[in-house]
Amino acid sequence: MRKALPFAAVLALAACDSGGDPSEGARKTGPDADSIVEDAVRLEGEGLAVGGEAFRFNAGRNEVETALAKALGEPVRRATNTDCEAGAVDFTDYEGGLTLHFTEGQLVGWNWHLPYEGDAPIAEEVAVAGDVALGIAAGAMRDMEGFEMLADSTLGREFRLGAIGGFIEADEVATLFAGTQCFIRGEEAAR
Repeated sequence: MRKALPFAAVLALAACDSGGDPSEGARKTGPDADSIVEDAVRLEGEGLAVGGEAFRFNAGRNEVETALAKALGEPVRRATNTDCEAGAVDFTDYEGGLTLHFTEGQLVGWNWHLPYEGDAPIAEEVAVAGDVALGIAAGAMRDMEGFEMLADSTLGREFRLGAIGGFIEADEVATLFAGTQCFIRGEEAAR
């Protein structure tokens, strides 16, 4: 059950630290107390937030995964892809389509997708900041300020909405992402 946190609890959460040393600005207090949902995950163009604690890209993996485990449960899979353009990327997958990307122990990106056959339903605890969401009609996306289709994408119907990107399949938003991804584009795929 989701509960709004009182302001004192938000301050207590903001003061918590696992002893890790994320880079300056990688970890900061999240939104105002009135909009916080205790076990909710909010995906943003510069990172993500869990409850009242925000994790910007470059936040430490242990801190991020500990916070996500409290909201979504333990990861269902961890893997590494050494063939990414950005170098080796470590992936942590959670039920409901959320994947976090890490490089050298730091959060560098996220990817959230509609369920594939056999997957768990979309995690209700996860949302994207703003009006964008998985499963919304492509037409609704096109009306949003800052929306841009990437005509030269080799990956399908790809779009950008500020710092968040995504893919449209069957006329709905099927994937959203931000930060470092491990997509194999045109020329790379031919190698």
